[in-house]
Amino acid sequence: MAWLPAVRRQWQSSAFRLAIKAANGSYQFSSLSSSLVDPAINNIIFNPQLSISSWKSFNKAGPGLHGLLINNSTRSITTDSKRPFAQVDLSSVTTVNGTPSEIKEKTETESKTVEEGRNSGFPKEVQCLPGLEPTKSGAKARIVVLGTGWAGCSFMKGLDTKIYDVVCISPRNHMVFTPLLASTCVGTLEFRSVAEPVSRIQPALSNSPSSYFLLAECKDIDTDNHEIYCETVGEKALGVHHKWQFKVAYDKLIIASGAEALTFGIHGVMEHATFLREVHHAQEIRRKLLLNLMLSDVPGISEGERKRLLHCVVVGGGPTGVEFSGELSDFIMRDVHERYSHVKDYIHVTLIEANEILSSFDVSLRQYAIKHLTKSGVRLVRGVVKDVQSQKIMLNDGTEVPYGLLVWSTGVGPSPFSRSLKLPTSPGGRIGVDEWLRAPSAEDVYAIGDCCGFLESTSRPTLPALAQVAERQGKYLAGLLNRIGRAGGGRSGDAKDIPMGNPFVYRHMGSMATVGRYKALVDLRQSKEAKGISMAGFVSWLMWRSAYLTSVLSWRNRFYVAVNWATTFVFGRDISRI
Repeated sequence: MAWLPAVRRQWQSSAFRLAIKAANGSYQFSSLSSSLVDPAINNIIFNPQLSISSWKSFNKAGPGLHGLLINNSTRSITTDSKRPFAQVDLSSVTTVNGTPSEIKEKTETESKTVEEGRNSGFPKEVQCLPGLEPTKSGAKARIVVLGTGWAGCSFMKGLDTKIYDVVCISPRNHMVFTPLLASTCVGTLEFRSVAEPVSRIQPALSNSPSSYFLLAECKDIDTDNHEIYCETVGEKALGVHHKWQFKVAYDKLIIASGAEALTFGIHGVMEHATFLREVHHAQEIRRKLLLNLMLSDVPGISEGERKRLLHCVVVGGGPTGVEFSGELSDFIMRDVHERYSHVKDYIHVTLIEANEILSSFDVSLRQYAIKHLTKSGVRLVRGVVKDVQSQKIMLNDGTEVPYGLLVWSTGVGPSPFSRSLKLPTSPGGRIGVDEWLRAPSAEDVYAIGDCCGFLESTSRPTLPALAQVAERQGKYLAGLLNRIGRAGGGRSGDAKDIPMGNPFVYRHMGSMATVGRYKALVDLRQSKEAKGISMAGFVSWLMWRSAYLTSVLSWRNRFYVAVNWATTFVFGRDISRI
């Protein structure tokens, strides 16, 4: 490390020269920060015109100076390097006249102000993006939607964009058709077949001058000023580390940010298990499954290691876990046995559930599912996971279960973002809403989908975290706000005197789940106690496929799904590891 002082001196000299050039001779004081600056000289005045401060800038940076970023009166030096050795920020370049002691005092005050802004979560100088400031008189009201799940996309699809401008903010630019996500893990469907771009769901996001989709995450909500604070999404794999903060003003805010997978605080789940909620989860499962198949075929590998690599464990006996287990057993029996004959006797699937699998279905359907899965080679284990390690899991009875692939599907709960909001909560910790899906303590704020639940004061039960619940809520709220907008209540605070109309009522339309090998369960009763159609078998499988094929949002994706099903039936699944 003897070279570091010389590099530090050279870097500081270059940075100082750029700072002076950035000021174009019109500034006498520059504030510069760098992790290459020795902390011992922090806030020491080298001359009456330059000072060093050690607070780090918001953007991650490296030692290679990239250029000058000039925005109005703000002048910054940014860098573009993957090596995070230094940060430089000249955004506080100002004109200062006075003695060196006065300059030093001002420097310390400004550094303290910046540090306070960072500690509060968002800097005070964050501004609204152009075109996203509070709406002006004569312009359309703006609705901001947080999330691109079932609820948010159903809402945007039904929203009348002749009345409202819509701004969608989400870390993904597509909706995932989750009922068919398990099929993509084994190559029955391609990933693009279950992903629908939001611009196709709501065309105004791409062709309306005042409607936008922003690839970002909401970090905080200012309900008093009708503003949200956001941060752009980076991509480490692509080397995009920079993140920008901005504000967006709203007239109506729709929180549809979804939920996160429940881990119950079990050690090792986040580190070693794979969830099945997003397309990238399915991609990870598929890559790992095919990698384990190929590694297990390498000569010289021990029999114990081969068994571990080819042991697929699914935790959670709900519809997602059962459908994935069924798809996996189909993949093993039809494709693995034909194309990996050397290891076909070693690959197994284990489904672990603490209670009953498919607990929301009729008893006879659950028994049929157990019988069929067992016949397909799926081992059913009743137990509670206590610990997850890199190559095995521990059950409550002390049993060790080695695995090569671990898929975690135990339901969902409130996300950190939902828990961070200063809004009333429903039983279970989700955002509390009234009968019209409003957050009562915040004007013009609504919540739909998995992130919300009815407040206890409504005397309504908490609805299950199902796609059909989220879809119905989004459709209902779109109709409600369209009616309010036509009545002149689209702007913030204008809907106080407008009747809300009928409250939201959910009617369950039934449940479906495939168990593999052209068999499925169909339960069309509104509740376990109600009467209705409940059946299982091949006819149910045809109903399952027909229902989901017609539920896919666009004709493009329906065509993709139909072609993928036909291709898989004729030629088998694609086992390429790309």
